[in-house]
Order: sequence, then C-alpha cells, then structure tokens
Amino acid sequence: MDHSVSPAPNSQPPFPRHWRRKFRDAFRGIKEGIRGQSSFLVHFCAAVLVVVAGAVLDVNLVEWCILALCIAGVLTVEMFNSALESMAKAITGQSDPHLGDSLDIGSAAVLIASLGASIVGSIIFINRLGVMLQWWW
Repeated sequence: MDHSVSPAPNSQPPFPRHWRRKFRDAFRGIKEGIRGQSSFLVHFCAAVLVVVAGAVLDVNLVEWCILALCIAGVLTVEMFNSALESMAKAITGQSDPHLGDSLDIGSAAVLIASLGASIVGSIIFINRLGVMLQWWW
C-alpha cells in the first residue's frame, strides 16, 4: 500500500532546502527565541553558574554530561515556550481562553524542566561537596 501524500492540485512541490539554509534558519530561530525573553536570559545565566560550579567542584565526565543535558533540556523547553507565545500572538491579538491554556501549559513545562534540572544539579553538587569535604578532613 502506498502511503505517500500527493501534493494539492496546482501546488508546486517545495524545493529542498540546503543544509546551509537549514542552519541559518535555526540560528535565526535561536535569535528570535532569545530576543525579548527575560526568562531565557535568567535560564542562560543559571546555566553559566552551573558551568562555573561544575568547574570549581571538579565534576567528572558523567556528571558534566548530565549537567549539559539538563541545561540543554531547560533551554530547549524555554525555546518551545517562546515559540508558543509567538504563535499565539500571530493567531490573534485578543484574549482567548484556549490560547491562554496553551501558554500556561508551556510555562508549566518550563517550570517542570527547571525544577528537575535543579534537583539533578543539587544532587551532583551536594555529592561533590561531600567528596571534597571528605578529602580535606
């Protein structure tokens, strides 16, 4: 059975985008996602503090990987939330309870990712502090 989708009548097939164009669009998306988003700036600053704390506490390779995944996860969810906000503004400038619910759910996703990353970071850093204190005593 053929599962391919045929184009709509009188429509041109989309031209393939080259990798250079895909990356350019992605970097433009990062710029647009960050622009005017104070919450992204807060999460980015927290990420910088995590990297500094990791360096000071001499975290190991596995811990770095876990911290990097947590940072990437939070920043990714924040970008998706920004995309939802941008789409909601494009759809309507008026108050809509369904769009409001969607935006609240997006914010909740950021909160859950941030809390999870904070718990993981706390576990890693408290463990590292314990290891350092045992070494000193």
